[in-house]
Amino acid sequence: MLYVYKKFIAYNLRFYLLLSFAGAENSTFHYKNYFCGMANYTFPQQTAFYKGKVRDVYTINNNWLVMIASNRISAFDVILPEPIPFKGQVLNQVAAFMLNATKDICPNWLFDTPAPNAALGLKCEPFKIEMVVRGNLTGHAARTYASGKRILCGVSLPEGMKENDLFPSPIITPSTKADEGHDEDISKEEIIAKGIATEEEWAILEKYALALFARGKEIAAKRGLILVDTKYEFGKLDGEIFLMDEVHTPDSSRYFYVDGFEERQQKGERQKQLSKEFVREWLIANNFMGKAGQTVPVMNAEWVNTISQRYIELYEHVIGEKFIPQNLSDEETYERIIDSLKRNGVY
Repeated sequence: MLYVYKKFIAYNLRFYLLLSFAGAENSTFHYKNYFCGMANYTFPQQTAFYKGKVRDVYTINNNWLVMIASNRISAFDVILPEPIPFKGQVLNQVAAFMLNATKDICPNWLFDTPAPNAALGLKCEPFKIEMVVRGNLTGHAARTYASGKRILCGVSLPEGMKENDLFPSPIITPSTKADEGHDEDISKEEIIAKGIATEEEWAILEKYALALFARGKEIAAKRGLILVDTKYEFGKLDGEIFLMDEVHTPDSSRYFYVDGFEERQQKGERQKQLSKEFVREWLIANNFMGKAGQTVPVMNAEWVNTISQRYIELYEHVIGEKFIPQNLSDEETYERIIDSLKRNGVY
């Protein structure tokens, strides 16, 4: 049985499309009224539910996960007040594409994507870290470097670099995976010392993360993009390490355009990029970095639409296909998930 506590008003999607793609910036349409709600489901044999910053995660029989990618957007570990139309579909479909494109490197959790924003897969015991791989000096690494520090997560950073320069080879700068609050930098040595991963497990995590990053760069290069940095999450099931969650999506990764990259670096100009970093930069410019006492700036309809278009742009560049918005009711999404659970032997 499907219980819907907050109805997602799907029949208004066409109205949104007419406004957003034909000058929503001039309308009084309020996105939040139409895209804030997200159904809460109850599945047969459901044993747990977790609401993350972006995803709603349902545990089935303690062995399977149903992940629903919402339109919520977070930055600096804070969920921003306005949802982004089609973001959930973009994240889910990019992640599925990348998981399928890397399954020869390491096993991953995904079994099926029964709906545009839904995924079904294996439940693993997660390592409480994120494996952040960086090919360029950007984002947090660039801010750390600009502060004068030359060590990040126990990794030495070369002298003489400027923002967005390529590292001699990709580096891994792990962070803790916090259930609440901010993730924190952590070194390989601390991870092993605290028992988060054994030395043997770390060696596998490192091998997988670097190989996945290399594959991601190959895929991006074919599309005229540079995979700049990203993060991976891993877990264990029956003694084997699996890749979990999303891979190479706009939320977990940063992409630059190859065209003009070198010229912009030589001139000291900002790089043209596809990622969520522009949202962080906008927040910083409006005096918000997730710190106590700071207030999230107002996100008007034009800005929300801009963010949505950037997510869609990344999808089309990375996947190489036109993005097709899909409008399913809560009931149809639920029915597709149930059918997938049956087809995959869960029920």
